Amino acid sequence: MSIDVHQHIWTPGFVGALRARTEPPFLDGWTLHLDGEEPFAANPLDHDLGHRLAFNREHGLDLALVSLSSPLGIEHLPPADAWPLLTAYHEGALELPASFSAWASTCVTEIDPARTAKVLDCGFAGLQLPATTLLDAGGFARVAPLLDLLEERDLPLFVHPGPAGAPDGPAWWPAVVPYVQQMHAAWYAFQAFGRPRHPRLRVCFALLGGLAPLHVERFITRGGSTRGVVDPNAFLETSSYGHKAIDAITRVLGIEVVVLGSDAPYASPPDAMLGEAATHQISVTNPMRLLDMEGVVPR
Repeated sequence: MSIDVHQHIWTPGFVGALRARTEPPFLDGWTLHLDGEEPFAANPLDHDLGHRLAFNREHGLDLALVSLSSPLGIEHLPPADAWPLLTAYHEGALELPASFSAWASTCVTEIDPARTAKVLDCGFAGLQLPATTLLDAGGFARVAPLLDLLEERDLPLFVHPGPAGAPDGPAWWPAVVPYVQQMHAAWYAFQAFGRPRHPRLRVCFALLGGLAPLHVERFITRGGSTRGVVDPNAFLETSSYGHKAIDAITRVLGIEVVVLGSDAPYASPPDAMLGEAATHQISVTNPMRLLDMEGVVPR
């Protein structure tokens, strides 16, 4: 069973909730307005369920995990603004066909483990948090109750880039600079502050952790411990990268921690070009380990 751990689809209820707003994040028709990014003209076809099902079939995907895109900034809104949007996302995700599962999301301006637990009770695969909340020791201390909750339930964490900040570059700038920087910082912050407190937590970092693991030689040279460099419960998904980056990551950490993620509709599943066995490892074996599925679809 081939699994894509990272897709986005805006269900009708979620679209309606975004259109009901007049401050970022909001939709004006199909134009998305965010703090920190230029207005983005979304393609309605990208969020059409029939089109997405055809996309998944075309790429041989049996299961796709839907994610709330954290650059929208919803998790960072005050609770009264965040939760209506989060509820619309959760309700829409749970109504998708059985070939989809989803990551839950939560408000990070007011940490609420009890409310988050009720969301997870609905059958989500795990919890997504924006990397912007996980950049340092203070960030991991704030969300520790949420990570404790995941450990208690043996559910994974998905770390996704968060809001990009003030726009000061071309359209590609947020995806190539702030998102990558966030993931780089979150990877090393997890090594330093997250893993010591949460030794059993399975965690997956989007976009290959911003290629942070490739800096391991500098990490060791500047005083980082060589112990625990390879963490079998810290996974990296492949979205927006291809053969060269995937090959480089596997040379540092091994193939066992790389999982397939496409970031659809913004990109397609990559071809790692590492052979049939590696493809199976990345798209089947490793995602099942991350999700602790043991061959059983969660919904």
